[in-house]
Amino acid sequence: MQFFSDSYSINNLVLASDTNFTPNVNSIHVIKSTFTACTLVCKKKIKLNLECSFQIIYICIMTKREIILNAALELLVKKGVHNTPMSEIAKAAGTGMGTIYNYFPTKEILINEIYIDIKQLEETLFMKVNTDQPIITVFENYMTTIIEFFIHNQSYFNFLLQLEASPIITKKNKEEGSKSVEMMAQILKDGQHNKIVKNIDIAEILVFIGGAITSYLKQYFSTSKKKQSILKNHIRMVWDGIKE
Repeated sequence: MQFFSDSYSINNLVLASDTNFTPNVNSIHVIKSTFTACTLVCKKKIKLNLECSFQIIYICIMTKREIILNAALELLVKKGVHNTPMSEIAKAAGTGMGTIYNYFPTKEILINEIYIDIKQLEETLFMKVNTDQPIITVFENYMTTIIEFFIHNQSYFNFLLQLEASPIITKKNKEEGSKSVEMMAQILKDGQHNKIVKNIDIAEILVFIGGAITSYLKQYFSTSKKKQSILKNHIRMVWDGIKE
C-alpha cells in the first residue's frame, strides 16, 4: 500500500490523501513519490471516504509488475540508469530477486518497458486534441498538452532525458515510441499541403519541436517560477519557426 502525498508503500495498493499520515516506518518501506507519478502504473483508481484520519483517500490497485515498474522509475530517475542495480529495485518494490527477474529478465528489458509505457501515455494524450480547428490552434493545443503533461510528471521527463541518446532502448521500441508523435506528423503534413508549414522534411521539423519542448521543460524545472517564461509565448515562437 502506498500512501500519497507522504508516500509509504506496503503490498499492492496506493492511497493518496490531502492530510498527513505517519505510519511506523520500521514496518513498511518509505518511498518518495507523488500521486501523479502513479499514473504510469495505475490501471484503476477509486475515490472514497473512510472513517479514519484521512479525509479523502484515493486507492490505486497495482499488480506486482506495476509496483516493480513504479519503484524502478523512482530509482532510475534519482540515481541514474547505470547506478541502479536490480537488487535495489527489488528491495524498493518489496519483492525478491527471483520475482523481479521473472517479470524482467534484465534491467534493459525493464527500462524498455517503462519507456514504452510512457510513450503510450503520450499517445493517448493527443486523443483529447480537437483536430477540427485551424492548424495553428491544433498545434498550440498539442504543444500545451504535452508540455503540461511532463510538468505534472517530472519523473517521466527526467527518465526520457537520460535515455535520449542511449543504446538501451531497442530499435523496435524506438519505432513503437515514435507512434506518440504520429498525430503531430500528420498535422505538419496537412500544413505543408495547405502551404501553411515550411516545406522541410517532417522528421527534421519533429526534431526541432522536440528540442523546443525539452528546452522549455529544462528551463521550467531549473528556474524559479517567477522567472519562468510564459508557455504561450514559447509555443508561439516555435510556431513562428515552422510556419511559411
